[in-house]
Amino acid sequence: MVCVSDAAFDEFSYLPAQAADIGVPPPEVRRVTHRLPDGRAISALRFGDPDRAPEVTFLHGAGLNAHTWDTTILHLGLPALVLDLPGHGDSSWRDDARYTGESIAADIAPAVHEWTNGRRQVLVGHSLGGLTAAALAARHPDLVRSLVLVDISPGVDPDGAASSIRAFFAGPTDWASHDELVDRALSFGLGGTREAATRGVSLNSRVRPDGRVEWKHHFAHLANRLAADPDAASAVDAAQRSETGALSAAGWDDLAAVAAPVDLVTGTRGFLTDADRAEFLRRVPQARHTELDAAHNVHEERPRELAALVRSTHDEP
Repeated sequence: MVCVSDAAFDEFSYLPAQAADIGVPPPEVRRVTHRLPDGRAISALRFGDPDRAPEVTFLHGAGLNAHTWDTTILHLGLPALVLDLPGHGDSSWRDDARYTGESIAADIAPAVHEWTNGRRQVLVGHSLGGLTAAALAARHPDLVRSLVLVDISPGVDPDGAASSIRAFFAGPTDWASHDELVDRALSFGLGGTREAATRGVSLNSRVRPDGRVEWKHHFAHLANRLAADPDAASAVDAAQRSETGALSAAGWDDLAAVAAPVDLVTGTRGFLTDADRAEFLRRVPQARHTELDAAHNVHEERPRELAALVRSTHDEP
């Protein structure tokens, strides 16, 4: 067997073709790392002139990574900071496996302070990243001048149906090749075209020293462990149900404390129901609401339209 290696893979290798597809020049981009006091790493991508502070910061959803925003950022054309949330991408996993908006916001706040050089950001968060963005904006108003939440609201599970996620990750913890992972994603109706699925898998997995391929994010490994232990899975489901009310209340408290303008972007086939949208606008009456024809991952299906909305928010005085 030929042993493959991450050393031969350039994470930015897809960007020139993506940029050419939409008629823009490939951007300057580099990976940066911030070390927390406990030794964990927060990793991110910096798009644009390295001498200019980022103007827009993006936070991805559960099970994704910073590269999920690539096409949106290409359309946007502004200096951007794009984080790998803790437990995802090249950022360290949490030993306690606690991935809530509040806990993640506490982890990333020092890194965002460092990388934005005091420039207040248009903060864009999708799903779990949206709950994190609200928590960050509530606790660090000096970092945020406007908030864009993509297909998420307090009380809506940012992981979707936990059982379906566990079913997807119920297979082996490692694979012989990226192609095997792509086949599995497509068999679950994920990833769209094979080309898109291949890109997503390549950017969301890593090659171990033994040549086997595994998912980068912690959620896959947690889900795999639970799939092998039905009693543990039931206990986790029960704990999540019991915690839902507290997490929802915390999310609404965060939004109530946000002083910056708020935009809610939802997908017509996304996670939010009509009742969810109505409740959000009742509780956050100053928010603007835009609906796009998309499923939950609005930024992947409608990157041009989302980028235009973010640009409009950025350009407001």
